[in-house]
Amino acid sequence: MNAPATLAELLPQTVEFQLDGKTVQGLEGETILRAAKRHGVDIPHLCFKEGLRPDGNCRACVVELKGERTLAPSCCRTVAAGMEVQATSERALKSQKMVVEMLLSDMPDQGYKWIGDDATLQHGELSEWAAKLDIAVRPELKALRREQPAADVSHPAMAVNLDACIQCNRCVRACREEQVNDVIGYALRGQDSKIVFDLDDPMGDSTCVACGECVQACPTGALMPKSHIGSQQVDRKVDSVCPFCGVGCLITYNVKDEKIVSVDGRDGPANHSRLCVKGRFGFDYAHHPQRLTKPLIRKPGVPKTFDDAPRPGDWSEAFREATWEEALALAAGKLKGLRDTHGRKALAGFGSAKGSNEEAYLFQKLVRTGFGSNNVDHCTRLCHASSVAALLEGVGSGAVSNQVNDVEHADLIFVIGSNPTANHPVAATWMKNAAKRGTKIVLADPRRTDISKHAWRTLQFKADTDVAMLNALIHAVIDEGLVDEAFIRDRANNFGALRENVKGYSPEAMAPICGIPAETLREVARAFATAKGAMILWGMGVSQHVHGTDNARCLIALVTVTGQIGKPGSGLHPLRGQNNVQGASDAGLIPMMFPNYQRVDNAGAHAWFEKFWGMPLDEKPGYTVVEIMHKALAPDSDPHKVRGMYIMGENPAMSDPDLNHARHALASLEHLVVQDIFMTETAWLADVVLPASAWPEKTGTVSNTDRMVQLGKRALDPPGDAKPDLWIIQQIATRMGLPWSYEGEESGVAAVYEEMRQAMHAAISGISWARLQRESSVTYPCLSENDPGQPTVFIERFPTADGRVKLVPADIIPAAERPDADFPYVLITGRQLEHWHTGSMTRRATVLDALEPMATASMNQADLEAMGLQPGDVITIRSRRGEVAIHVRRDDGTPHGAVFVPFAYYEAAANLMTNAALDPFGKIPEFKYCAVKVERGGVPMPAAGYGTGATGDNPPQSWTAST
Repeated sequence: MNAPATLAELLPQTVEFQLDGKTVQGLEGETILRAAKRHGVDIPHLCFKEGLRPDGNCRACVVELKGERTLAPSCCRTVAAGMEVQATSERALKSQKMVVEMLLSDMPDQGYKWIGDDATLQHGELSEWAAKLDIAVRPELKALRREQPAADVSHPAMAVNLDACIQCNRCVRACREEQVNDVIGYALRGQDSKIVFDLDDPMGDSTCVACGECVQACPTGALMPKSHIGSQQVDRKVDSVCPFCGVGCLITYNVKDEKIVSVDGRDGPANHSRLCVKGRFGFDYAHHPQRLTKPLIRKPGVPKTFDDAPRPGDWSEAFREATWEEALALAAGKLKGLRDTHGRKALAGFGSAKGSNEEAYLFQKLVRTGFGSNNVDHCTRLCHASSVAALLEGVGSGAVSNQVNDVEHADLIFVIGSNPTANHPVAATWMKNAAKRGTKIVLADPRRTDISKHAWRTLQFKADTDVAMLNALIHAVIDEGLVDEAFIRDRANNFGALRENVKGYSPEAMAPICGIPAETLREVARAFATAKGAMILWGMGVSQHVHGTDNARCLIALVTVTGQIGKPGSGLHPLRGQNNVQGASDAGLIPMMFPNYQRVDNAGAHAWFEKFWGMPLDEKPGYTVVEIMHKALAPDSDPHKVRGMYIMGENPAMSDPDLNHARHALASLEHLVVQDIFMTETAWLADVVLPASAWPEKTGTVSNTDRMVQLGKRALDPPGDAKPDLWIIQQIATRMGLPWSYEGEESGVAAVYEEMRQAMHAAISGISWARLQRESSVTYPCLSENDPGQPTVFIERFPTADGRVKLVPADIIPAAERPDADFPYVLITGRQLEHWHTGSMTRRATVLDALEPMATASMNQADLEAMGLQPGDVITIRSRRGEVAIHVRRDDGTPHGAVFVPFAYYEAAANLMTNAALDPFGKIPEFKYCAVKVERGGVPMPAAGYGTGATGDNPPQSWTAST
């Protein structure tokens, strides 16, 4: 066995060279450009950008090297011992200035990208270098200016101004090599050469996914956000975190006239400046005219009904405006009255994974100490509850073992039940980058999604056969002698029971069940077991089943028997769907756990929190999201009937399964308080609506899927009389008799965070508020101020009682509802790239709504032809619970006999049809599988004021999906 590398061996070696006559140190493999910058010599450069591969095509960065006839591009040449570099010699400067002057002379008179406040620097970095080099363009050069290309403004988000293009190819590298979308190319040669989109299509007609990486890379504004046409100058820049998926990209808001006008990617550890379409262009929902700006109280006698569609822009028939004092007194007073009259089980609360850790912590504390029960939950119940149940049972922790970008160290990436290019686009870029370097991607999913283009093998298994396929892989590993015997001996329990259980699950026996050839299953099992590092990433396609916990148990078993956990490029990673679903769970926003996953029925944990909070606490787990809905419809004789609810930032009237049942339950409550930024479908059923703050309007922390605690700062004030969520929670608490006092806007947030840090001492004790102010992002576990955090965990032991993983065998459990003659199709639900969760934010973002303005259902071509359908036709999808009429879209990645529907659209709410059957362990509904029938025709429901004004006459860009 080789000895471990020493610190000296791991550190880059230095080389000594001459720079402008001075002896300096460079790092081995470092470019001259970077080394010079470290030593205070700033060499002009335009085609070079940090994060992109050096290309050396602009020649603005040339330097003189002793002994070489030609000048060398410093962005491409690496330093060498004894090298003598002249970066500011007469010859080098003359060439640098000539390049910059010639490029500047070809610029249009009107620029597109301003630098600082100087209106003369309107050609971005090019103008900036011209100013630094004291260049004034000679008139005779301007006379030779090329014929200027026309602008292309066909895209909803971006303008293409090729008259300002210097052909630096930054956009090509950003699109092809960083985001790996392969849309932008460099076509033709000589004076005809130009940047093109696909086959020289207008940008709006191309396959562009609007990540905006090209805009961020462009040095001159040849590619620019439309929101900056006229000027790119802003009043201030505010650092924050993206408010959408769980990747947790760090961003900078650009604010002008008290509105966010654009967003830049920041060099955070999860994204390294990359963003997706939602993160870059989905910001203006915060300024939407439908924002709630005053407290609202339901008018007497107005029924709670969905007979008419909710009217988010016209609520005056159902609600009246009120003062904060009146609304808070009614909201808290009736909750308190129900508690005191009917007991502590009469109330429940849904918190939010779209808010901050501090809000989640304070909300669950309110429910436990003010309401008096553990009836508190949030959207993790609807996404990864079964994954967390299996992980806590098996490895003792519900968090990921390795971070997403650790795929760069993997030989094999196993993606199952996830569509990362749509749901976690920036995470998908790390996977695509790894594939380009030779890493094998295995996609396992009933749908063939976009990541399959980059996959080594695609296992398009039959829906609902996850356990059969995964047990076949485990069987193959054991059968072919590929088990990591040392890992099993030293770090695992119950291997014997697992081995016995999978004996009947050979690939040959499972192939007819799961639809994957036996040899393919064995081939994948061998590759997984023999890889230096193999990593599993999964999504809600694994968790949202009645056997979701069993699916995750199989994934735990697969990494355990192969020893693929506790080292770089390996492990288990459930990709979190919302920006703070990890943090909200960590903070205790779940009914059976105090903060940091300490069980409420554990006597020691219970006693500690009673002392910490100074209040008696319920010792029994509370009800989950779906169970609370059942309890809301329980008879009055039930002592645990839920009669009142406080919902903050969640939308169960859209996100719960079997929506007719869920909406009936919400409407049946004696008192419902909803705190949100829009009149959501849930708020439409409320008695009191409290206007809250959007993410850009608050300071707080969130924890991403990688276990990074990250700080977002307030960029705007809430509109009108809307208030910060943390303030509202405290006002409710005070009126329910809790003596809370977290004073001050930012100091109050800091005080809540520091209290939460004590409650989660074993995870984040080393992450102080002051440290977050300095560093923005810190990975946990982090136990001291000097601890950098642990990106990879379980290296030596698991956080279980004996330090070993517990293997739990799983058998095939069919879906609660199977297709039959009356309902022959399978309904699969999920997200799409442009929209997120229930659409309350993204459908009010102008660009996102323009890109995907209406609901569509996806079916493959064979099924469309069998029904005589064309893409764009209307179909009606029916289940035993509800139906929707919806336009159909061709997607050959959707399997035969299945239909895929995104759940972000009120007018075609997929969850009207889904099944509320629960996984017995994670208590998660079976969103991903139910039986439906598909019929020609129907009348789609109008959007009824949702979104930004799109109608059925404004279809998506393409009725045919890309895969």
